[in-house]
Amino acid sequence: MRITGLNLDIAWKNKGKNFQLIEDQLNDQEADIFLLPEMFSTGFCMDAAEVADRNEESLDFLKKLSKEKNAAFCGSAPVEESGRFYNRMYFVQPDSETVFYNKRHLFSFSGEDKVYTPGNKRVIVNYQGFRILLQVCYDLRFPVFARNNDDYDAVFYVANWPEKRVGAWEHLLKARAIENLSFVFGLNRIGTDGNELFYQESSHCFFADGKEISHKNGNIVSAELDLKELKNFRNHFQFLNDRDDFEIKLNS
Repeated sequence: MRITGLNLDIAWKNKGKNFQLIEDQLNDQEADIFLLPEMFSTGFCMDAAEVADRNEESLDFLKKLSKEKNAAFCGSAPVEESGRFYNRMYFVQPDSETVFYNKRHLFSFSGEDKVYTPGNKRVIVNYQGFRILLQVCYDLRFPVFARNNDDYDAVFYVANWPEKRVGAWEHLLKARAIENLSFVFGLNRIGTDGNELFYQESSHCFFADGKEISHKNGNIVSAELDLKELKNFRNHFQFLNDRDDFEIKLNS
């Protein structure tokens, strides 16, 4: 399975411009799944009442691209639903079938928890034989939530993770791959946002042994995920069999 991510320099609070940038930059790309960064349509913005989708604008855009490219699309956007705001990660298939995950761990350092409502479900998507755990940015710092109970093969993290803390981002992505015997694809944005935070190119895909398997060409980062190779690795190193039993309890 080929995964292609776009290191997008997100235009601040400008959905139309971001939609056009994404279409232009992915025009000649092919993949089974395309990844877009966290809040790809607006940037990581706390002005939810101003920028949040009320008519599924970002979702409709993903459905359009997914149908045109005959590929799945995955990324997050701010959404208003029933008077609440969510940082919602979509996984859209070419037939428009959609699964979504509401970001669980909200970044209190920026006040995200004061604006957005946390999700209360751990979401795994099944697509083309792969089981994929959906995660957003700050979720990366919480390993219990991402612990592999032998129920997924890959984790997708989409993020707006600034340069000043990028070391933690890169180390934790590799750690999640190793401890969970899984593929981990972390897609970050680039450029400078409306809060003057700078984001360096730092998207990566790691194999279960911590080896980087992604390739980069301009703003495009891609990786080939071989499920047979992963299963062989897990059969040889059966570390998941020794994991601790636990239960995650999520409040509404």
